[in-house]
Amino acid sequence: MNLVAYLLSVVLLAVSQAFPDRRDPAELIKSQGRIVGGFPVDIKDIPYQVSVVKYGSHTCGGALISSRWVLTAGHCASSSNTPLLGLRVGSTDRNSGGQLLKLKRVVQHPNYNPTIIDYDFALLELQEDVTFNERVGMVSLPEQDEVVEDGAQCRVSGWGSTQNSQESSRYLRAADVPSVNQETCQAAYTYFGEITARMICAGYKQGGKDACQGDSGGPLVSDQKLVGIVSWGFGCARAGYPGVYARVASVRQWVTEVSGI
Repeated sequence: MNLVAYLLSVVLLAVSQAFPDRRDPAELIKSQGRIVGGFPVDIKDIPYQVSVVKYGSHTCGGALISSRWVLTAGHCASSSNTPLLGLRVGSTDRNSGGQLLKLKRVVQHPNYNPTIIDYDFALLELQEDVTFNERVGMVSLPEQDEVVEDGAQCRVSGWGSTQNSQESSRYLRAADVPSVNQETCQAAYTYFGEITARMICAGYKQGGKDACQGDSGGPLVSDQKLVGIVSWGFGCARAGYPGVYARVASVRQWVTEVSGI
């Protein structure tokens, strides 16, 4: 290989690493969980937060929207893996405590597109109603197409690696981040594809606070309403790349059609 060809191969490799193909969701979805730059919280402060459990271990987050239904990400659950999934509710510890509940069914959004991570929603129906208490509660939903103002304060929560050896990944953590308008978010993700109307973005321009792998499916709450579901993003808490969430208001009618809520 001559010198020119070698240098070109190095440049192409660098570009491919800097801008992974948007069509490969494994590079982007936040499916293994962590809150970066956050703080510890007690489940009593976020009683709607649940852990989606697969083979007995935490795999995704979710949000209780009634005594029978949980909303999570489409890439976290499908009808085919219903028997493998359960829910842990009412515990700050992702590995123990609270209640372990069985699922009756999983309803993935019919338009879920794993290639571009669009319509990233799934509804989980419990076999029995959960009993609400100070550690188990539900979160309110927005109206269909309800707008989140630019810069609105949002809280994202979940479990997982924190990228900090001094911060345990076992216990629930949260981070407060501002919403980011579609135009700004689209400009940040030009190399990854479209920020669709089913997505909402949140994060700081300088990075430092974000959801990450394993927080997938978890809640983004603003003004006491579930405005987003942790979906995807480039890296975790990187400057210039806000987190991308599934926009709950865009599918509010579908939630009602399926769950009656």
